[in-house]
Amino acid sequence: AGKDATQVFFGLHRLEVLQRPQYSRLQVGAIRGQTESIKPLGPGELSLVPYAEPTWLTPGYFSPYYSDNHRQFHKAVRAFFMEFVYPEAIRCEDSGKRISQEVVDKLSGINFLAMRLGPGKHLRGLTLMGGMVKPEEYDYFHELILNTELARFGTRGFVDGLLNGGVIALPPILNFGTPEQQAKFVPDILAGKKYISLAITEAFAGSDVSGVQTVAVRDGDEWVVSGTKKWITNGTFSDYFTTLCKTDAGLVVLVIERTDAVSTKALKMSYSATAGTAFVIFNKARVPVANTLGQVGKGLSITLSNFNHERWMVTASSLSAQRVVVDECLKWTNQRIAFGKPLHAQSVIRAKLAAMISRVEACQAWVENITLQKNNMSYHEQSDKLAGSIALLKQFVSKAGRETAQDATQIFGGRGITASGMGKIIENYHRTSPFDAILAGAEDVIADLGVRQAIKKMPKNARL
Repeated sequence: AGKDATQVFFGLHRLEVLQRPQYSRLQVGAIRGQTESIKPLGPGELSLVPYAEPTWLTPGYFSPYYSDNHRQFHKAVRAFFMEFVYPEAIRCEDSGKRISQEVVDKLSGINFLAMRLGPGKHLRGLTLMGGMVKPEEYDYFHELILNTELARFGTRGFVDGLLNGGVIALPPILNFGTPEQQAKFVPDILAGKKYISLAITEAFAGSDVSGVQTVAVRDGDEWVVSGTKKWITNGTFSDYFTTLCKTDAGLVVLVIERTDAVSTKALKMSYSATAGTAFVIFNKARVPVANTLGQVGKGLSITLSNFNHERWMVTASSLSAQRVVVDECLKWTNQRIAFGKPLHAQSVIRAKLAAMISRVEACQAWVENITLQKNNMSYHEQSDKLAGSIALLKQFVSKAGRETAQDATQIFGGRGITASGMGKIIENYHRTSPFDAILAGAEDVIADLGVRQAIKKMPKNARL
């Protein structure tokens, strides 16, 4: 009693403990003439910890990729997320419940989902982030900012629960749907009134997309669909499913509406149930032929072209989560005292930190380079030129993430495998980082795609 307990406290607790309303009653006074020296970041503020922010946000550093508008956009997005989304992320990650309609409405007010679909015609006439960026000026670096900021909470399940189903299921409608189909489905989904999932993966097929067993049989003006899909993000609460099926004439993509013939069961995953991951059963579901996307027989090309954006999105959020881990580890090794010295006094710890920093900076450089290419290519050019590069990028970043997760867990020790307290962000990332390697295609399979695409484009006369 009567002694400064700062060092002891921060050896056991995170700063957020002091911010919980239920503990405010424990403050009995303040020291005259003194101010708080340890404060949480305010909404929109940047961390001062080295490497906690990418260089384009670090004072004194420069980047050719980002404009003043990107910086203003970033500050507004971070402030909005910290005020409205972060509390929801913590609540949903712990409870496993889906994102509330109240928060969805807040997100819809800034046209969050529309922005996460990247630049394009779907943005016309919309007010983005309160008018901060014009629809015609919105680019993939704005979207990159959204994808990185939403992954800073240390709540991996919630990242997928944050309408990721729409991010990956709407592009086929936008890129291959008719004006009538777009008018029918897109507005309500962008407004947060309806929800949609991408139903591709099956227990039968996995990464072998062409091996799907869900069957669509033509019956007059309808398709009759029977089969199952597995590991479908947001499937438990979706109203529509962008679904790959096989027919006598080849693969086809259909938009299937939830009816009594469409049922879903929640799957118990290693991350929070807030993602809404589902097993989907189509029991002779009747689907209007008018819900067919593109041509029958072209379903595989529609599906594969959709993977580029999905993989890039997964890579961006993985990169951001890794940077948060670096931030956590640098702060922890500075405050944790072991053998009478800060933890970073140990050379083995500094070596782990060096490896983590090197990986995240390398990932950042590659992600930004690919994002620049996306900004300067049409959708079809991206499918032709970037599919292999994005596949290799995803493998590189997800593998780097697992290595960083392992190093961080060693640095935090027992705290790094505890789902609360000091190491909770490390524990969450270590447990869930494999998702980044699996979602949108297993990393070994898609890395092979990257090499095969490179070989395909090799000049026939190339010789040593």
